[in-house]
Amino acid sequence: MCRLARVSRAGFYRGWEAKAPDEAELAFRAEIQKVVLAHRRRYGYRRVLEDLRNSGMVLGKYRLQRIMREDNLLAIRHRKFILTTDSQHECQVYLNLAARMTLTGINQLWVADITYIRLRREFVYLAVVIDRFSRKVVGWALDKTLVSRLVMEALQKALETRQPAAGLVHHSDRGVQYACADYTQLLSAHGITPSMSRPANPYDNAACESFMKTLKQEEIYCNEYRDFADLSAHLQEFLEHYYNRQRLHSALGYRTPEEFEKSCSPPTAGQIQNAASVAFFTPPPAKDTAA
Repeated sequence: MCRLARVSRAGFYRGWEAKAPDEAELAFRAEIQKVVLAHRRRYGYRRVLEDLRNSGMVLGKYRLQRIMREDNLLAIRHRKFILTTDSQHECQVYLNLAARMTLTGINQLWVADITYIRLRREFVYLAVVIDRFSRKVVGWALDKTLVSRLVMEALQKALETRQPAAGLVHHSDRGVQYACADYTQLLSAHGITPSMSRPANPYDNAACESFMKTLKQEEIYCNEYRDFADLSAHLQEFLEHYYNRQRLHSALGYRTPEEFEKSCSPPTAGQIQNAASVAFFTPPPAKDTAA
């Protein structure tokens, strides 16, 4: 073959050794780009690695990081912040029950929060309701105002979608939108127990705060929206289709929220669906000092 091609044997082997690794590298890069672009550069290297391994590809994280860095495929990330919680009100606030709950299924604990989104000429506000067990977005609403109708609409959507049994706990911050009479009356009408975070402590609602961070980094900061209608359409696609059905969630064992809910066995006839346990602090017994 070398004589016919007029190539030295040493030159042939040098060319083969250089070409074979390049072809393997190109195949890896093609698969990585396919995953990254399919998720619109929302995935970091951990989720890309998990997706590739699920498809049968063997790849180390350091090699993946290098390829993503060289091909400019790293996730787009930004940080911004604005205060949306007004806790200076005279409405009743409630005990934080969420911190004491051990969840065993869906519709036991819902967490809710509000965030802002900046358009070209105005600020708009998004309210979400999330099932804490599966991290699934069960209700959301978008409005140009922070009045109570925003959170009321998100809760109504969640109730229509899930139709939970009485005994559900609803957790939020101490914002006036969640503490007002209209909202608490809607909760009471459906047998839902309100729960609220401690003042100035966002960690009490960490699951919702984490979701808002994901939403901002993977959707909001990556796009420029023409107007309110354009934003609403993008949010519907992200929340109801991408986040709930396609995005792998690290806290769920790299499964989507919908896949995680389907994998959980439904309660049997002898079990109660809302069977979350609640733990309260019990002080140790006093020592006997009579002796």
